[in-house]
Amino acid sequence: MRRTQEDRSNSTRSALMAAARELFAARGYQAVPADEIVRAAGVTRGALYHHYRDKQGLFRAVVESLEMEIMTEIEAAFDAAPDPVSGMMSALDVFLTACLRDDVRQISLTDGPAVLGWTVWRELEAHYGLGVLMRTLEQAIADGLIVAQPVRALAQLVLSAVTEAARMIAAAEDPAATRSDVQQVLGLWFAGLLAGNRAE
Repeated sequence: MRRTQEDRSNSTRSALMAAARELFAARGYQAVPADEIVRAAGVTRGALYHHYRDKQGLFRAVVESLEMEIMTEIEAAFDAAPDPVSGMMSALDVFLTACLRDDVRQISLTDGPAVLGWTVWRELEAHYGLGVLMRTLEQAIADGLIVAQPVRALAQLVLSAVTEAARMIAAAEDPAATRSDVQQVLGLWFAGLLAGNRAE
């Protein structure tokens, strides 16, 4: 059975993504030339230009793929929890654990802001995280679990704090210890949002 053009294109993109992700994770964006990626993927340099324009375009696609992968894991953890507050804590645990992975630390958290620029990187973080956070917080407020407050502002601040925690883990000499510290601090902050903890 002959493969269609779409099948060949999908196969080429998958090969480039897989090769780039492995090489970027191992050595970092700057240390990996485009020629090495296309050789590892078994495709031509022209294929890279056709599908991703250039190495930076491929890098952005890898970053977005990682973001979607992590967000899927986060949403699964949240959905499995008995209530929105427990879901937030489970989702935080999954996210911070992902930040310990070599590919996430190097590609998303270290090279991401440097290669894509801080503004674009923040936009990607918001694109994949802000909507989920807003839905989670809206549900928690509707259920009376969190003190009513402006949801978008709260979600943006929570996202900023969690994003900074991720960058702290990526830059740390002891990522596991830093992960433990930021989880404790963020957990206490999130607990302070609970309606039952409101000062009378």
